[in-house]
Amino acid sequence: MCAIVLRRFVPVLVLLVVMSPALVHAQVNPRLVRQIRHELVTLPYYGVFDWLQFEPQGDTVVLRGQVVRPTTKSDAESRVKDIDGVSRVVNEIEVLPLSPSDDRLRLALYRTIYGQNSPLFRYATQAIPSIHIIVSRGHATLKGVVANKGDANIAYIRARGVPGLFSVKSELTIEGEEPR
Repeated sequence: MCAIVLRRFVPVLVLLVVMSPALVHAQVNPRLVRQIRHELVTLPYYGVFDWLQFEPQGDTVVLRGQVVRPTTKSDAESRVKDIDGVSRVVNEIEVLPLSPSDDRLRLALYRTIYGQNSPLFRYATQAIPSIHIIVSRGHATLKGVVANKGDANIAYIRARGVPGLFSVKSELTIEGEEPR
């Protein structure tokens, strides 16, 4: 059952994880969108603690999001810049500040959300888990795609239980619904 759900779920997940909501309504070259998406999700250090999205505007691509490593920001720009049909890249990706406290919170959130005893464990078995955990200065944001509203609520409730966080914000999208 889980494998069937994942096969149906992963293409939608990959599309929504890196595309901005405005892109869904815009007329863009689907080949270009696939190439940009592929380049971003295959970055060597892109993971659960990073969030990338893009918006093609003609032959210009605007990159946005948050990453924990400066190299992920520069790698994303250089990979997208090398795609045929892209003449300019506007890199608005934020590199999150170095903080041992934020690192501890990221780990605690990961264990709480994806732990073996968690009902959300199935999301952790993907190459890049679909619930991204962004922590900046003690404030957490959950981003990504989940299968249903119940999973979104569970992720938010579990994250709220992690001690040391100032706030938790959920920007999770339900599979099949339009991004907010």
